[in-house]
Amino acid sequence: MTQTTIAREHAIHQLRQMLLIRRFEEKSAELYTATKIRGFLHLYIGEEAVAVGVMATLTPEDAVFATFREHGQALAKGMRADSIMAEMYGKKEGCCRGRGGSMHLFDRQTRFYGGNAIVGGGLPLALGLALADKMQGRNRVTCCFFGDGAVAEGNFHESMNLASLWRLPVLFLCENNLYAMGTALCYEHAAIDIASKGRCYAVASSSVDGMDVMAVEAAARAAVAHIREGNGPYLLECRTYRFRAHSMFDSELYRTKDEVEQWKQRDPIALHVSRLREAGFLDDETMAALEQDVAREIDAAVAFAEAGTDEPVEELTRFVYSERRTV
Repeated sequence: MTQTTIAREHAIHQLRQMLLIRRFEEKSAELYTATKIRGFLHLYIGEEAVAVGVMATLTPEDAVFATFREHGQALAKGMRADSIMAEMYGKKEGCCRGRGGSMHLFDRQTRFYGGNAIVGGGLPLALGLALADKMQGRNRVTCCFFGDGAVAEGNFHESMNLASLWRLPVLFLCENNLYAMGTALCYEHAAIDIASKGRCYAVASSSVDGMDVMAVEAAARAAVAHIREGNGPYLLECRTYRFRAHSMFDSELYRTKDEVEQWKQRDPIALHVSRLREAGFLDDETMAALEQDVAREIDAAVAFAEAGTDEPVEELTRFVYSERRTV
């Protein structure tokens, strides 16, 4: 197999992964409007290049912690679309038996340790897992995704400090989409260069265009190599943008439609498609086949969720209360 063939196959795989995330999120929005999915729903549309680019640099043994906007990371890490969809439907067949919902996806098999609804809540958890790996002599990387809003939390600073002191194998991955819910970056941070905050703790840091999947992968690969070589943690800031509101409940009054449309001109999928066409890696037939393949996977996931079972009422306290045991 030639290098050109390998490059083409990898680039097409990147495109399929981004398409899967985009179409999954679009279907989720549709199902939420139809009240099939309830609770909170935070969509990843526009940020697909970050999850896909980063996951390409990790091994199955590496762990991932994510935020409440984690469908994209979960799919890119290898979680099944049907398991995720069933979870959002609240069905027993979901990855957490329907008890976690959209914001609390978890899958031990793929080492995807959440989905965390608490802003910055995954940071100290990632440190604990990385510390365990280091103490056990395992050459693993723990990747922790978080948003720009989490950088204003004490957890971020405490975690950066400890990771640096203990030289832990953690990839701190900031998805800077310019808004912490409805608060613009310039109103939440006195210093808006997030990568510079890592250097304050002697953590190697850099920034990358989060709308370019190939640039993200290259930057993440360098960061992961730095960590695996025993050089301690790394902070990678991916500058990206969400095309949809913070959540399905968000009236989105904090930014203009013109701003959103401007960012859509840098749609990560469209940018990648254009690059592949220019390289001769992609034609209309291949693109149509990818879309059909992704559509079948999502249709199957929805059918799986629709056929799922509700947890019996008598089991509602299971995993909530421990049984009293006598010695």
